[in-house]
Amino acid sequence: MMKELWQLDASDLAQRIARREISCEESVESCLDRIGQVNPRLNAVVDQDAAGALREAQAADAMLARGEPVGPLHGVPVTIKVNVDQVGFATTNGVPAYRGNVAQADSAVVTNLRRAGAIPIGRTNTPAFSMRWFTDNALHGRTLNPHDVALTPGGSSGGAAAAVASGMGPIAHGNDVGGSIRYPAYACGVYGLRPTAGRVPAFNPSSTSERPISFFLNSVQGPLARSVADLRLALTAMSGADVRDPQWVAAPMLGEGAPPCRVALCLQAPGYRADQVVEQALRQAAGMLSDAGYIVEEVAPPRLREATDVWLRLLTHEAQLMFNDAIFESGDPAIVRAHQAMCELAPPLDMAAYLRMQGLRTALQREWAVFLQSYPLLLCPVSWQAPFAIDADLKGADAARALVDAQSPLLSTAVLALPGLSVPMGLAQGIPTGVQLVAARFNEARCLDAAAVIERRRGPVRVV
Repeated sequence: MMKELWQLDASDLAQRIARREISCEESVESCLDRIGQVNPRLNAVVDQDAAGALREAQAADAMLARGEPVGPLHGVPVTIKVNVDQVGFATTNGVPAYRGNVAQADSAVVTNLRRAGAIPIGRTNTPAFSMRWFTDNALHGRTLNPHDVALTPGGSSGGAAAAVASGMGPIAHGNDVGGSIRYPAYACGVYGLRPTAGRVPAFNPSSTSERPISFFLNSVQGPLARSVADLRLALTAMSGADVRDPQWVAAPMLGEGAPPCRVALCLQAPGYRADQVVEQALRQAAGMLSDAGYIVEEVAPPRLREATDVWLRLLTHEAQLMFNDAIFESGDPAIVRAHQAMCELAPPLDMAAYLRMQGLRTALQREWAVFLQSYPLLLCPVSWQAPFAIDADLKGADAARALVDAQSPLLSTAVLALPGLSVPMGLAQGIPTGVQLVAARFNEARCLDAAAVIERRRGPVRVV
């Protein structure tokens, strides 16, 4: 049976459009129809202009008819998260008070996607202020996990992950400061790539103030998709130069085909151990890599708990200093409760303690760089636990502590500015499972190559 266009990967769509087998308008219209079918149930896409997207698609077809050069994603539908600027849309960040913040220009990542020929077809949901691993807010409502409505779709890019998993678009934009791409991808059973900090430029023209330093150093923009090939396409497109981001680096995009390397398999670390279902996924992935020639050894990276604590102390401290007023004045009850619980875990730092914590971050980056020289690839959990039940972060400081501990493989790698890739490993009793691949800075290709090995053995991600 022939697949409908919304079921195709972005790479397939782009090739068929370039060969003039299908039109850009047909590509976009198919995904818009799919949004109409499944989004009323899932609430992943919370803002869109279907007529405007179709006009862009018609203009893209006209470019092809004139024989003009086109980009690698020409005519491919993508979704954009509501916390970045897209001209003509409100950058709400899930906050009712921001519903009138209509962008007058595109953010850096949207500019790059458009330059590659991609056509934005919808805006995806996030928790208020994009500060939870759960996607629900008073403005746009709750996003549901396509696999199980009792589970979180992840956060903060929960709408992005649910959209990709359910076929609303082949590529979704997300961002990640503490797992916000990788955790939703894990919870919804798709691929999610956190690039190296500095790989993809980030800048919102509507911003009225600069981000705190740790958020600036650790936050990244990246793609979610149903295939490794689509991640490669999207990453290349997103990574174009933009001088408005002083952290952007003109690092070469390494190609496919690096030979197999040593892999550190992390099943446990001091204070942490993978749940049975997580360990099973890790061992399965390790076996697949070993069969492909990778040398897999069971070993933990250095000082994982300390790296997690650095993330918690630095980012919570800066959030209290810079965001408290906005959260308590404009946040919904859920983000207020979740933020208060995190603050109980990490009281404010004085200047000396803050500087020591920044120094520890640098020391840990050095130790991990040495570790990743010996083991160029780390195979570890996305989370030590299976995806959480919805609103598990609204049960006080003890629950927040348990969540932070579970998410230590996400938080530690984020604060060290490393690339990480969430790889789906199928379902266990109907619940998505997955693993994380981590490499040295600007070595996303290592993660993508290993993920492609796993993908070939596991088979394609099926649309829910």
